[in-house]
Amino acid sequence: MTMESVEEQPIVAARLPDVPFDAARLDGLLDDAGLDAVLVTSKHNIQYMLGGYRYFFYANMDAHGLSRYLPCLVYVKGRSREATYIASPMEEHERELGKFWVDSTHFNNMTSRQTAATAVSTLRHCAPRARRIGIETSFLPVDAYEVLRDGLPGVSLESATLPLELLRAVKTQAELTKLEDASTKVVEAMLAVIGQHGKGATKANIAEALRYEETVRGVTFDYCLITMGQSFNRAPSGQAWREGEVLSLDSGGNIGGYIGDLCRMAILGEPDAELEDLLAEINAIQMAARGPVRAGARGGDVFAAPEAMLARSPHRERLDFVAHGMGIVSHEAPWLTGRSAVPYEAYHANRPLEAGMVLSIETTLLHPRRGFIKLEDTVAVTETGWTAFGDAGRGWNSVGG
Repeated sequence: MTMESVEEQPIVAARLPDVPFDAARLDGLLDDAGLDAVLVTSKHNIQYMLGGYRYFFYANMDAHGLSRYLPCLVYVKGRSREATYIASPMEEHERELGKFWVDSTHFNNMTSRQTAATAVSTLRHCAPRARRIGIETSFLPVDAYEVLRDGLPGVSLESATLPLELLRAVKTQAELTKLEDASTKVVEAMLAVIGQHGKGATKANIAEALRYEETVRGVTFDYCLITMGQSFNRAPSGQAWREGEVLSLDSGGNIGGYIGDLCRMAILGEPDAELEDLLAEINAIQMAARGPVRAGARGGDVFAAPEAMLARSPHRERLDFVAHGMGIVSHEAPWLTGRSAVPYEAYHANRPLEAGMVLSIETTLLHPRRGFIKLEDTVAVTETGWTAFGDAGRGWNSVGG
């Protein structure tokens, strides 16, 4: 008998009391997709469906030995309390701490093939008549897929990406609080770093300082995109800040997995009239995008006023505007346009926005003389309009030379 075929007996575990997501909504989405069950294998969806859980040991890497860490949540439509979590042996310690709401757990899976084999045996036991099983096609290794395919003859393995993404589209108040906290603290960290640096500071210096400032505020630092002067290069480097040059800081950091992603501008010295006008134009576009945002509004209307303003601008060939969903993943639902740098269909362009959806709104100007000028803001949809997260520091933040 091969290791992949061993059927481990589930452990009946202490658990959290409630299903932490809207199971009825997920059941409806699976029904719309014609799926009988779903195998969740991405770390972000595992986190969401386990109520914020992400195993710390594999937070920064997945590889081990000749395979990888591959957690899996088996969910059968209409039977949320029978969900099964399949994962690494060391996660038994987390079970002992009561981290899981599921009753059924399997912690004897050190390879992706073992995880898939346990998923096969679980489905044979709890959903023997299931014929259409959803998988996360972008987050399932080919060797695991082969075990599923061979172990479930007569079963169609189909993409469950859309229903799982739509499940997360509307945020709870707890999620909104994390997004607001992350956004506010990322901006606070950027403004602190801008105030601490001046002439001669390098992009690498500033990026590392931003990492520190976000970390001490309880934010998990994700990245810093940074430009200086006329350059459009956004990677940290040895380039030094010089008098009169602009600086853009675009940073992402998360709290509990929920992302704060914003961009703010600074200048070494004082902005002249041209710079004031350029940032004012960008700000006007940003604010125009907020105008139609409210529950029930057509998603694509967010683009109407900004695109008209871009068309009239003397800088239209160098201006770019986009609005996209924000949450655990950047560019998650709602998807408002099919022209984003991150490709997807404009699923929500002709659908109504819902209260609890969160948007990242960003306008960028690549000016040939003044450099990279950008604002990126985060707004949450409400019943009557919108509320902004981390809205400080949106003008020129001046630093003495």
